[in-house]
Order: sequence, then structure tokens, then C-alpha cells
Amino acid sequence: MKRQSKKFLLTLLLIIGIGQLFAQVGNYNYVTVPNDPMNTRIYTLDNGLKVFMTVYKAEPRIQTYVVVASGSKCDPIETTGLAHYFEHMMFKGTPNYGTTNWEEEKVLLDQIEELFEKYRTLKDEKERKALYKTIDSISYEASKYFIANEYDKMMSFIGATGTNAFTSYDLTAYQENIPSNQLENWAKIQADRFLEPVLRGFHTELETIYEEKNMTLTNDSRKVFDAMFESLFAVHPYRVPVIGYAEHIKNPSMRNIKAFHQTYYVANNMAIALSGDFNPDEAIKIIDNYF
Repeated sequence: MKRQSKKFLLTLLLIIGIGQLFAQVGNYNYVTVPNDPMNTRIYTLDNGLKVFMTVYKAEPRIQTYVVVASGSKCDPIETTGLAHYFEHMMFKGTPNYGTTNWEEEKVLLDQIEELFEKYRTLKDEKERKALYKTIDSISYEASKYFIANEYDKMMSFIGATGTNAFTSYDLTAYQENIPSNQLENWAKIQADRFLEPVLRGFHTELETIYEEKNMTLTNDSRKVFDAMFESLFAVHPYRVPVIGYAEHIKNPSMRNIKAFHQTYYVANNMAIALSGDFNPDEAIKIIDNYF
């Protein structure tokens, strides 16, 4: 993700802690920060979701972020790298899209989940290889129902650009840049996506993650950074690379990922940031309706 986008996002998040002014329009209260050049409105919905809104009418588009206040520091100790891996899985669809037959696909995905839990307990390489072959076979059958890249296609259809995400130690953020007249469609898609993501294409995406990990192992600056953090934060989660340890990537847990989602991907641990050409009074109604 571009550094400029990260700076914008962090600016919005940091102003929470500054002195605030209170206002109300209709049924929605919001606060602003004195002397804020962006005149950002900060809403807190009844479910705890925070919404940051900044009007900027340079062009009829809106930059959007959905941010979850949990990153790799929240990874289970036995499955490091989970937050980053789940970020990848958030692009695989839900029961409502990304599949040609959810009921039949779900049966196979449940089998794969159980087999991966068994796979994690095995030490004998022959047994692991045989079980992984079974997982691969069932995954192939499940892939027949998987509509690849449907999320990206949906966002492209509504005119979105800059589809991306990143995971850090402290948060995971998902971004889109959308036409101003597509805010409701964006909200509808995102609400479904964050409520009920499906872990389809799990083991093939795992190979992508492992390739990313391999790249860090041959990157000298990355190795220096990881060694420094391991020394500085010997008893703190920051000691673990965001991408996780190789042995944990080899032994993933769909069950742990689902538990992670249920624990951290909840309204009072999330924030939405919108900046662009839109009416905040109307936009907050849309966000409240879907989230």
C-alpha cells in the first residue's frame, strides 16, 4: 500500500485522542477536533463502530478504509501470521458471492477444516504427506464451486480502484476508492464481507503466503529488521514478524482463523474512514443501515 495512504489513515485515527467539539444532525451525534484542517466528523454508532468522515470535493470519488484494531500482535502463539493470512482470505467471498452453490461447497470446506486440524497434530512426514494429498483432493472438488476473483470483479463493476489491504502489528486495513454515487453499493458489499467471510481457496492461498515468507528470508534488510525486533521485544508480540514463522505457516488452522474473526472483526473494534465528495449526513445513514 502507498505510504501516502497510510499517513492519511493514521492521521484520522490519531485525532481520537485530541480535544473534541460535539454536534448533532438528526439522530446522529458526532465530534470534531478544534483547528482540524480537514474538519473531520467522528461518529460512534450504537454498536461501537467509529466512523471518520472528511469532505473533499476535488473529484466525485470517495477514498474508503475499513480498519480493524487488531494485527499480528493478536495472533495466537501457535499460529503466528494468522492476521496477515486472514487479510488475504477476506478477498475470497461470502456465502452470498464467490460461489455457485454455497450449500454443497460448505460441506467440502468443513471437511477441509477438520482435516487441517488433524494435519497440524501429525509429526510423521509420510502421514502428513498422505493427509495433505487428501486435503488437496477435496480442495480441488471445492474449487469447482469457487468463483475466483468475484470480489475484485464486483468492486471493478461499481468503478472502484486501488483495491488493497495491509496488516501491521496493531491493525489490519482494507481500502477502496469508489465513485461518489456508489457508496451504498460499497457499504452493502463490505458489510457482507466483514460479517461472513468464507475461507475458500485456503490451501492454495497458503502457498502464496509461503512464497511471501520465502522472499523475506532472502531480503537482507528484512532479516536485519526482524532480528532487531526480536531483540528489542523479547517478551512482546512485536518480536514475531507480521507474516509469522515458517513452521506455523506450514501448519495453518482454519478454526483459529474463524475464532480470530469472531473475536476481533466486531463493530466496537473497527472503524470506517471516508474522504471525498459526499454528504456526511446521508453517508452516516447508509453506514448505520448496513453496519
